[in-house]
Amino acid sequence: MTKVALIWGAAGGIGRALARKLRDEGWQVIGVSRQGDDLAGVADHAFAADVADPFAVQRAVLAAGQEVGEAHLFIYAAGDIAAEPAARMTPAAFRRILDANLLGAYNAVHHSLPLLAADAPLVFLGAVSERMRLPGLSAYAAAKAGLEAFAEALRKEERKRRVIVVRPGAVNTEFWQKVPFKMPGSALAPDALAEKVLAAVNAGQQGVLDL
Repeated sequence: MTKVALIWGAAGGIGRALARKLRDEGWQVIGVSRQGDDLAGVADHAFAADVADPFAVQRAVLAAGQEVGEAHLFIYAAGDIAAEPAARMTPAAFRRILDANLLGAYNAVHHSLPLLAADAPLVFLGAVSERMRLPGLSAYAAAKAGLEAFAEALRKEERKRRVIVVRPGAVNTEFWQKVPFKMPGSALAPDALAEKVLAAVNAGQQGVLDL
């Protein structure tokens, strides 16, 4: 039986790398992005949804369910970042960062659970949030810290599943164009991170993983 992975944020640098790696390993990939039409060659089945919109998320899951019987891996790789002091950041901009990194994770899990196999792991792309508590990153740091707390509680609710929060160091993606920091020379390529993430999943790891 071909295993199916459901990836939210499949159009991003890390999401694309995860999709490529999974397909190379024989998985079928359901990819969800804001546009949907930017997933050609990335996913076997592509759907559009703004993760902040619960109705759009629900529609995407229902459509995915018509293509596959169930999914065996859930990955939330959607996210956004902005660098601006809280005094200047608008409420709408602050909300956008929380929506992408935290509220969207809830929406995706809430509506995806009926589609997932009973033992399908839940994987969230987090961040080393305590290192991100820097001037201008209040929204991003708060969202990623909240994501870890959400995942910890979810792990206690979904006891038959492994819940994993991956906290990568720097990764060479377009995120760095949105912040006024120099990308470290040690930044991982997205494909290298994807390999580490899937190795951890295949090894049965769970909890918070610093990669």
